[in-house]
Amino acid sequence: MLRRVIRPLTAAALMLQAAPVLAQEVLDTDPNTLAPSKDPKRTANGLAQTPPMGWNSWNKFACNVNEAVIRKTADAMASNGMKAAGYEYIVIDDCWHGTRDANGFITEDRTRFPGGMKALGDYIHAKGLKFGIYSDAGTKTCGGRPGSQGHEYQDALQYARWGVDYLKYDWCSTGVRNAEEAYATMADALRATERPILFSLCEWGNSRPWLWGAKIGNMWRTTGDITDKWEGKHGYSWGVASIVDLNEPLWPFAAPGHWNDPDMLEVGNGGLSDTEYRAHFSLWAMMAAPLIAGNDVAGMSAATRDILLNKDVIAVDQDSLGAQGHRVARDGKQEIWVKPMADGGRTLLLWNRGEAPARIVADWPKLGLPTGISLHGRNLWTHKDLGRLSKSYGAEVAPHGVVMIRLFS
Repeated sequence: MLRRVIRPLTAAALMLQAAPVLAQEVLDTDPNTLAPSKDPKRTANGLAQTPPMGWNSWNKFACNVNEAVIRKTADAMASNGMKAAGYEYIVIDDCWHGTRDANGFITEDRTRFPGGMKALGDYIHAKGLKFGIYSDAGTKTCGGRPGSQGHEYQDALQYARWGVDYLKYDWCSTGVRNAEEAYATMADALRATERPILFSLCEWGNSRPWLWGAKIGNMWRTTGDITDKWEGKHGYSWGVASIVDLNEPLWPFAAPGHWNDPDMLEVGNGGLSDTEYRAHFSLWAMMAAPLIAGNDVAGMSAATRDILLNKDVIAVDQDSLGAQGHRVARDGKQEIWVKPMADGGRTLLLWNRGEAPARIVADWPKLGLPTGISLHGRNLWTHKDLGRLSKSYGAEVAPHGVVMIRLFS
């Protein structure tokens, strides 16, 4: 979550900041002054070889989260097809915290979570799912609860005792703290527990974590918070299309074990049309983004369920190559995207950002394919085979909509 104003970054500015070598990194030659990410002894934790999938409480419930909501969500995910489709993490976001005990260990708010976090984690695990939790690198969380600064090893140990499998680590109340140091400290604390805990860095992209986060965490936020609107900046948050523009230039930095995170999904929260939600879900899959649902999964509509459980689109996100797709052509409000796949094929996305239907045509060279090659095509939203395609593919695309095609030999 984001509670303070940050300077918005244009896609062009992000691209400039994505240079792989920074001047200060070149100067880091003294082994006693190496940044944590440059420590040759540091290794990745080996988790998240494909983008994480799950659910987070914040987008729908914010601070109105409690044990009943989490248990109901676990019940739903285990039975409604989400678990079978690959969604595995249930992440309790901000506002679960109680006070610290006499020894400094964090406790849960027993009014909201009367059974305690250990029992709740056991319940989630019994459903065949994994348990995620939230904290902050500062003295307080964004919701004003106790942060982990100065208590990193205690908090990591407590999470391990509770059976936590995933930590989302926010960036409120951090003052002048260095982000790389802060996240490396918690990464080391998690590693010291000897429990495999996926580490989600949530410092909103301010410190360019894509340059240093690969051996520290498994995913890093690249933007401020998402909101359930199509585009633009709204207070401290960004609409879906605007988030895409901020995240897309960072495609070279995504790979198995560490992913660009454009924030959680808004699919099903009511602010957009189903056409826009299909575009939202498709673009996240093209960007190899974590697919963390943020809706009321226990009460979702059939249309929302069909979007979140589209196994063809999920397979694009979860492709083992781990390549992030990106924009290869743009003509006004019409865009062509491509994502390389492990089988040597491509996933093609035609995106109409305009207000009227538009025909968009992608020829093979734009997709990095030889002009003379013939490929099999499959529409991932209609689930229809298109037969053999050669030279190009074109389609009429609805306003704010997408057409998503899998191309393979």
